Amino acid sequence: MKPCSWCENMFDATVSYQIYCSPTCRNEATKVKIANKQALNKRKKRIGKDRKCARGCGTTLSMYNDVNYCPNCTVDPKELHRMLNQIKGYMQYEQE
Repeated sequence: MKPCSWCENMFDATVSYQIYCSPTCRNEATKVKIANKQALNKRKKRIGKDRKCARGCGTTLSMYNDVNYCPNCTVDPKELHRMLNQIKGYMQYEQE
């Protein structure tokens, strides 16, 4: 009996080099490995490149920042719309 490398359930290996208990665990682990490798390659391509915030604030972004916006410019549009409606309501209340 040995533990599965993905789900850590104990299983009987049919061959000595088997590390996953099922094809499902093997496929899930492979998907995660591929996604991590793609993210790493994407970061490697950014090395030495000057990246600025896409919203136009001019903030320099780190090569590890996977989004094109700085933390100051990342705003939830629904939350912003809700807040603007509240301000509009206050302004109408004050004018009355």
